[in-house]
Amino acid sequence: MPDLPWFVYAMLLAPLGLLLFAAAYKTLQVRAARDWPSTPGRVVISNAEVREVKVPDSGRESGHRFEERNFANIVYEYSVSGQTLSNNRVSIGEDLGNFQVTETIARYPVGAAVTVYYNSRHPRDAVLERDLPKGMWGCLGIATAIALAAVFGSAIGLHRLTEFVSTRLGHPEVSAAVVAFGAFGFVVMLFALAAQRQASRAKKWPVVSGTIKMSDIEQYRAASSDGRRGPLMHRRQVSYTYAYNNVSYTNVHASLTTNVAATSNWLVRQFTPAYRDGATVQVCVNPGNPSQATLDPRAGFVWLLWLVALAIWGVAYYAAVHG
Repeated sequence: MPDLPWFVYAMLLAPLGLLLFAAAYKTLQVRAARDWPSTPGRVVISNAEVREVKVPDSGRESGHRFEERNFANIVYEYSVSGQTLSNNRVSIGEDLGNFQVTETIARYPVGAAVTVYYNSRHPRDAVLERDLPKGMWGCLGIATAIALAAVFGSAIGLHRLTEFVSTRLGHPEVSAAVVAFGAFGFVVMLFALAAQRQASRAKKWPVVSGTIKMSDIEQYRAASSDGRRGPLMHRRQVSYTYAYNNVSYTNVHASLTTNVAATSNWLVRQFTPAYRDGATVQVCVNPGNPSQATLDPRAGFVWLLWLVALAIWGVAYYAAVHG
């Protein structure tokens, strides 16, 4: 095992730990909801709704950003002790938006009779579905095994690879740097391949007509890394609406480079497409999840990733040859 500080492994496994903690917390909520009584109810509103969601963003000084996402707005009425109540919470699970919007609306049309499960202590707290997705813990178990294998396997593998490379270099002391640069270039290459694959799929998505709600340059402060205030960043912000299978959606991802930010306002304006507010546009929609869409399915920035990967590999080669 490589002689790495314990906190390195802790940092790598922290996202998995947070995910498992959230799953355990939701499981406890489900167990508590199993004892909730039920009562008949009826759906009075069933449509798609856009809500502003607070999204964690470690790259910003504020630590978060706000993003518009699509939700299935299912409002139902029910009676408890002669009092008519209403709620719009469908599942005990956390709805983060942009997920199964069409399917949920189809499952709960206006006028549908439903069974409402409510908290006897707080009757306004209610749901229509009190079970977690089937196979959730099985998927989490597989994800945990993969994460552990990836973290510890890569650490051991890179350590042994470094030892192997050091025996074949004229300057063994740079073997760690050679392996590190080579691995980093490999990661950049994987990002390039993933972007190309995503663009290839998006080009095959059905195209519908949409309308630009807003197109502007967003400014924000980047997170500080040395105690000083971060630089002022600029990012193209585009919001547009469209309809797919008679359901309206809003999206903020105009292209695969939508989230690319720079300290130069000029660069962002030059290398990201601008749209006129109210303009009609063609929207490529993912038929498997219509909340996912793009105005430009091309991955024009992939060539830059390939150049970066080649440059990093060039540095690794130079270090291996010249030390």
